[in-house]
Amino acid sequence: MILQGDNILKQYHHNGGLINALDRVSFTVQKGDFVTVTGPSGSGKSTLLLSIFGLIRITSGNIIFDGNRIDSISDLKLAHIRKRSVGYILQSFALVPYLTTIQNVMIPLALEKIPRKEQFKRATEILDYVGLSDRMEHLPRELSAGQQQRVAIARSIIHRPQIIMADEPTGNLDPRLSLEILEFLSKINRENKITIIMVTHSPIAAEYGTMKLHLNEGKIIASGK
Repeated sequence: MILQGDNILKQYHHNGGLINALDRVSFTVQKGDFVTVTGPSGSGKSTLLLSIFGLIRITSGNIIFDGNRIDSISDLKLAHIRKRSVGYILQSFALVPYLTTIQNVMIPLALEKIPRKEQFKRATEILDYVGLSDRMEHLPRELSAGQQQRVAIARSIIHRPQIIMADEPTGNLDPRLSLEILEFLSKINRENKITIIMVTHSPIAAEYGTMKLHLNEGKIIASGK
């Protein structure tokens, strides 16, 4: 087991009352799982993704990552876990517009104060792995949407995380590019044994999951391998 949620409750105050964005959610993820999280808008998918590593604090319940309870530790310790063990892929790509491809990819290593020579070596290897070795000096605006998302994927795995959190990673892509990115995420999952948790609206994307969670009104109403 790499990740476990037990009875997670996340409440918001709204118009004088309480809204349960997550309503007693429980799940267990094994190392190497590719988890797809589906459900209608407002069902709690993104709240769940953001809550797992403390970007949103839960109201109650337990979250255990790699054998350690993390829902009640300090923001500083959570930030350290995210920096070392978690990669994020977003729908918007979130690339720094004035940095080149290789500079964007090196950001997680720069934050870890890894020597510049090692940063460059690892970034070069990762960009070759994602098929962008000929785009290293390009700015984001000089790349296609699919290439930008591959840069974001390279950035998410360069620090060798244990887990990737992906929020609608194909949401800004056409169907052909979406399948390309999904195949690539599946390859990363298989070849590197990196656990992936992916929120998606797409039934096609959901089929890539080796484990599926379906949420509605803050509850998991279906789950399975």
